[in-house]
Amino acid sequence: MLARENDLAHGRLGLVIAKKNVRRAVDRNKVKRIGRESFRQHCAELGNLDIVVLARKGVGDLDNTALHVLYEGMWRRLIKTAAKNRSRTSGPPSSNA
Repeated sequence: MLARENDLAHGRLGLVIAKKNVRRAVDRNKVKRIGRESFRQHCAELGNLDIVVLARKGVGDLDNTALHVLYEGMWRRLIKTAAKNRSRTSGPPSSNA
């Protein structure tokens, strides 16, 4: 997963589910559908982040419950990391020129 703050008032989600990693179209669509649904449920907590989720091999073999748990853990880690980065960069800008 990759994430970066954006200048918009809302977050955006990009899903990269390669055919090489998830062979069947039904499974790729399931991973994307559950990812979008989970993102919508957590978008208020995530803030204005651009997020790209990259699928690994085997993610298409997971059932719906396991995918929800997987996405839940990713959002939780991302929220914690983003909060830490925001507090670290909330001071005056440094002049490391």
